[in-house]
Amino acid sequence: MKRSGSVRGALVALALAAGLAGGCDQEKRADLPPPPTPGQGRSNAVTAPVVAATASTAATATGAAPAAPRLLCAGQSPRPAPSSGGLTAVAANGADAPPANIGFGVGKWVWVNFWAAWCKPCLEEMPRLLGWQQKLRAAGVMIDLAFISIDDDERQLSRFLEAQPGTGVRASYWLPEGPQRTGWLRALGVKETTELPIHAIAAPSGQVTCVIQGAVEDSDYPTIAALFGVKK
Repeated sequence: MKRSGSVRGALVALALAAGLAGGCDQEKRADLPPPPTPGQGRSNAVTAPVVAATASTAATATGAAPAAPRLLCAGQSPRPAPSSGGLTAVAANGADAPPANIGFGVGKWVWVNFWAAWCKPCLEEMPRLLGWQQKLRAAGVMIDLAFISIDDDERQLSRFLEAQPGTGVRASYWLPEGPQRTGWLRALGVKETTELPIHAIAAPSGQVTCVIQGAVEDSDYPTIAALFGVKK
């Protein structure tokens, strides 16, 4: 009996020891941080601030101050208008051809627009120029609008004019490549490699008072109207 009691005592002691050992392991595991769940790894923690910074930058760019109005013609000195040599009058069927020569210095303003059928900004601004001409005339400004195409092929110009509606540009001058085109642009102080469109505005005296390189926008009209002396 004593031996069996000793055996039972030893078994109880071993069970208690095992239970105590298990409790320490659980306490140690409780002290360890839990494993990261998907989406909470190191790479996401690093890239998240970058995304936030990008959004902040975009917001700053969106809230930037609007650009100031363009100063067209500012600081330009008057210069004599180019000679009208080298121009060919071209018109669509049924449309009136422009005069043989552009009437510089005959008591009215002349707006010359250099364009080409392949120049998309040129074609986009044509309705704007026609509308401005009507608006300026209604304000009492005597002004003519002269289109000068610098297309290399006159047939390309003719096809464009034929395709225009009755309210569009159906007549234009044509100035082919050569010494006379170079002379026109040089007289305006413009390089032959300058991108189209090009605008030259001549006063009734025949002096060119403004040269604009590039397309005009609706927002430019107040500046243009002031050039012609139109009061607000």
